[in-house]
Amino acid sequence: MDALYTAVATATHGRDGRAVASDGKLDVQLASPRELGGNGEGTNPEQLFAAGYAACFASALGAVGRQAKIDVSDAAVTGEVSIGKEGVGFALAVTLRIELPESVDEETGRKLVEQAHQVCPYSNATRGNIPVDLVIE
Repeated sequence: MDALYTAVATATHGRDGRAVASDGKLDVQLASPRELGGNGEGTNPEQLFAAGYAACFASALGAVGRQAKIDVSDAAVTGEVSIGKEGVGFALAVTLRIELPESVDEETGRKLVEQAHQVCPYSNATRGNIPVDLVIE
């Protein structure tokens, strides 16, 4: 792969620390969610992953829509990232909830979503590693 861009961020103190991007545009306090025994007073890696995946998938959907000459600019993607025990460690699962414009029929929408899933870098990185459910709403 020839990198077009490389994001750089540093996290300190794990889930109960801070994450900062090298350009300073991202600077967040991290905290484990209450469901995992934390105080929930900061963001957590699952939220960051959900936001990143949702944004990336929305961009991929826009790209395949433009190629097909179908306007999906009003689409919204909500990412849900779950963490749970698996064996002796932990695992992730993702659900992407895609809201398409009313002007896009169900069959066309499904095709566009499937195409976006093939080109989205997050989808390509997770494929075969974690379950990803695509839900068109």
